[in-house]
Amino acid sequence: MAEDSLELGEIALSGWHAHTDKLSEVSFLTIARRLPSLIGQALGMAWRASPRDTVATISLNLLGGAFTAFGLLATTGVLTALFSEGPTPERVRAALPSLALVAVAAALRAAVQAGAGWAQSRLDPQVSRLTEARLYGLTSRVELVTYDDPDFHDALQRARRRGVETADRVVATAIDTMTSAVGLAAAAGVLGVLHPVLLPLLLLAVVPDAWAAVRSARMRYSTLYSLVPASRRKWIIAELLAHRQPAAEVRSFTMRGFLLRMYDAVAQAEQLVLLRLARRQTTTRIVGEALGGVGSGLVYVALGVLLAVGSIPLAVAGTAVLAIRQGQNSLANLMYATNRLYEEGLYFTDFIDFCEDAERRLDEPRPAAAPTAFKKITADDLTFTYPGADSPALRGVSVEIGHGEVVAFVGENGSGKTTLAKILSGLYEPDAGVVAWDGLDLREVDPEEVRARTAVIAQDHTRWPLTARYNITMGDDKGEEALEAAARVAGADQVVADLPHGWRTLLDRRFKDGQELSGGQWQRIAVARGFHRDAPLLICDEPTAALDARAEHALFEQIRAHAAGRTVLLITHRLASVRYADRIYVLERGKILEQGTHLSLMSLNGLYAELYQLQASAYR
Repeated sequence: MAEDSLELGEIALSGWHAHTDKLSEVSFLTIARRLPSLIGQALGMAWRASPRDTVATISLNLLGGAFTAFGLLATTGVLTALFSEGPTPERVRAALPSLALVAVAAALRAAVQAGAGWAQSRLDPQVSRLTEARLYGLTSRVELVTYDDPDFHDALQRARRRGVETADRVVATAIDTMTSAVGLAAAAGVLGVLHPVLLPLLLLAVVPDAWAAVRSARMRYSTLYSLVPASRRKWIIAELLAHRQPAAEVRSFTMRGFLLRMYDAVAQAEQLVLLRLARRQTTTRIVGEALGGVGSGLVYVALGVLLAVGSIPLAVAGTAVLAIRQGQNSLANLMYATNRLYEEGLYFTDFIDFCEDAERRLDEPRPAAAPTAFKKITADDLTFTYPGADSPALRGVSVEIGHGEVVAFVGENGSGKTTLAKILSGLYEPDAGVVAWDGLDLREVDPEEVRARTAVIAQDHTRWPLTARYNITMGDDKGEEALEAAARVAGADQVVADLPHGWRTLLDRRFKDGQELSGGQWQRIAVARGFHRDAPLLICDEPTAALDARAEHALFEQIRAHAAGRTVLLITHRLASVRYADRIYVLERGKILEQGTHLSLMSLNGLYAELYQLQASAYR
């Protein structure tokens, strides 16, 4: 395939670059107007992380500015002594006291800046820890259905991908902005003390540099924004070339050359854009430096005029030159810090907004205690709709589950089986209707207590990057006897026996000496996890999907054998597995269509009988 015929397609913006367009279009005055709010938010976060380090960082930076101003003023005394009349040794001796003051000011400034840097380096990890704890504390508490809300999910991704990472940088950049502003104010204050006319000279010297810095930054941001789709496309192709999952098919279909051509086509286009950016930025810097040279020339002319008319002495003029140089450096730092603060602040605001939204979604405390066991679970007239869905997933569903029963939910995909099970286990709350354990409405009980009394064996179980032990105990260690008993019931004991480090083996190849399991082995671990919980309600949602026929049969035999004292809710497409259930509910499009035992449902000759006969016919 020729390079010019490659179909590269369009790539949408990622959450990492969600605000780059805003930054590329906004003016510097807009940035400046928002700075106080951003600095306030950043310092508020820093204060919550560590009041002591926040106070130390700010106060030491302010002291550094004061010592800068003091050193500049002391320089006037040095120059005055050196430019006075008389023999050189006497002038040097006269300058020694002022030189000592300059040295002391420089030493103190270096010391407080080192202290400020130390305090800020302590502050950064504390801010990161605070923001991460806040985010993940909220994401693990919001209701499960919240994750099905597209708006919430998008906000979560923005907060996670960049919002959390920018929190410490926002604090650091806010402090850098304040430090640069203090340095600029110190230079301006010195010039004002020396002679009021010198203040406009500072503006004349720094404005060209400011213009060049802002214009160059705007060029960079707008260019990088235009390159975001290309950068994402490169990343996607690079993942195909270097990631483990597609590696087999890349080789099977000999796609290496094709993917490399695609990568090179995008990389060349990106390179041309960056080369043009370098040329434009260089031109801007040359113009800025030229204007800055003109400004500096005008400053020296103005100083010469002031010297000629006797408005200022030579020593003051020398100090003014040093102060203006100090002001230019502080301004360059201020421009850089201001742009960084505004950019990072946009993503930091995403984090703040997400946390506030998540906090509004948290449940109020519920006073009732969940029963340790139950005689009957009832669900009456349940209705439930997923966020953003056009139609309900459940409509007027009523079921009853007695203690010690094996109850099955069957039906075609999308019939509402798993949704109903999640409502019964406290993972979802219905929009209408009541779920009660022995008459106690679960809306009056803390959902965590309900979940603690429920064990779930799910088809889409999580493959935790933890040891084999923790993959079963889930942090609730009940001793070796309980662990080994649960593993035996699920057949996971043979899986663990083949692992190189037994129960201590990490089940993730990304770790040193980590191991990967097959789908069937993972299924056994998940089943053992459910049995180890030893909860009064055991929900099995397609627990044998990854098992072969022999292992599936053995597992259902184990579930029946160990169901004594437990209530088992079984969800499966394999109807041969539910023949011995005490009650079977057949769902279709969110409603209960049929219910009864296997024999009674077969005699109805309805949907259950049709599905059962279809599956049975495949084995005839």
